[in-house]
Amino acid sequence: MNKRILAALSAAVMALSLPACTSTQTQDTPAEDTSAVTAADSTAAAAEETAVFTVPAFAATPMRDIPATEFVKELHVGWNLGNTLDATKDDPTGDETVTDWETAWGQPVTMKAHIDSVAAQGFDTLRLPVTWSGKFGDAPDYKIREDWLARVREIADYALDNDMNVIINCHHEDWNMPTDDNLEKSSEILTALWTQIAEYFKDYNEHLIFEGMNEPRLKGTPMEWNGGNEEARNIINIWNQKFVDTVRATGGNNAHRMLMVPTYAASSSDNVLADFTVPDDPQVIVSLHAYLPYAFALAEPDSATDTWSADNSADTNDIDTLMAKIKEYFLEKGIAVIIGEFGCRNRFNTDDRAACAGYYTTRAAEYGIPVIWWDNNSFVQGEAFGLLDRSTLEWRYPSIIKAIMDARDNTPVIFRAGDTPAEETASETAPADDETGPSEDAPSEPTTEESETESAA
Repeated sequence: MNKRILAALSAAVMALSLPACTSTQTQDTPAEDTSAVTAADSTAAAAEETAVFTVPAFAATPMRDIPATEFVKELHVGWNLGNTLDATKDDPTGDETVTDWETAWGQPVTMKAHIDSVAAQGFDTLRLPVTWSGKFGDAPDYKIREDWLARVREIADYALDNDMNVIINCHHEDWNMPTDDNLEKSSEILTALWTQIAEYFKDYNEHLIFEGMNEPRLKGTPMEWNGGNEEARNIINIWNQKFVDTVRATGGNNAHRMLMVPTYAASSSDNVLADFTVPDDPQVIVSLHAYLPYAFALAEPDSATDTWSADNSADTNDIDTLMAKIKEYFLEKGIAVIIGEFGCRNRFNTDDRAACAGYYTTRAAEYGIPVIWWDNNSFVQGEAFGLLDRSTLEWRYPSIIKAIMDARDNTPVIFRAGDTPAEETASETAPADDETGPSEDAPSEPTTEESETESAA
């Protein structure tokens, strides 16, 4: 990927679809506090008794009916609670507690102090990846465990209580293979799950956002991170529409809730974007993942580089191209976008990571695109995207946080969704016809899930 021209283009495409939020189950942090585990299980036990709860005041203010293009102006930079509620097990017994699932990949139990610290750093959005597989029953109801819903709500409330926005999704699911043979069954499960989730959170205000799926793709195939095929891309369009229709049908605040829909593998490759259909709904936001430049941000050591400079166009081109592409395909059409996963894995190169993170955030901010860092609490092993050490509440790389926040605070918007080209106040620096690079889920275009499991999470 650090070979110029053709190699760079190909890597960039791969990066845009690779998953940083994939599944890295080894952690290099200490085990969690057992008192926290006991508290979480106690909460779960109470939730088994009843699904009735009172929406806290901070989440119960009147719902605003505003378009997504206006709403995203309030979001800037976010943080993923990665490899936690999205953790999976190869052979679950069915007897797992909520804490068994939450800590399955070695993470400590999430406490309010963790999210308080995230908010104190200046992050305004918490993306809360959730895997529902293993926590719901059989057809036809596919009933979700009440204790699992309660735990998702508890962590979401930690963030909402800090005046943050929260994104809840369906993350590492085992039911959403995008093939014609699986369309009927997967649509049935998607509809059942989102009906329950939407009903459960129906009275929460607009600061709670739903994201239908995370990096849906042809898992385990040669096409997984290369844009898939026409069949898969079409099925994802169908799923996205079903997701929107399902949530809207529950009524209440869900009639105007912000809903995020992903492209194939959350990729921004041209073949993916050309076949992508955005549901016709003013409160829909497109979800993309991009770990760029791929060779620096996500690639495995044998094909990676640990250096990055804003003075080197080879280092900045993939990021510039991504923003130009988002502008062309979405912003100019009045469609809001959130980059739900980005980041640079640790290669013992903190200064270069900070420079890249600052540049990436600056370019996104110029277009009013919120970005959300993938944090899997890993600092040395595998896809080490960790910033917050959840065992000590220490932010390991303050310079990266500073670079991100400085970019957020000091970057004037030159164009955003809802503007017309004539309203642009600064010239583009990115060639709109170049292919973008890696992603969180990054093989053929930087997405984030694979990066998640294969590289980052």
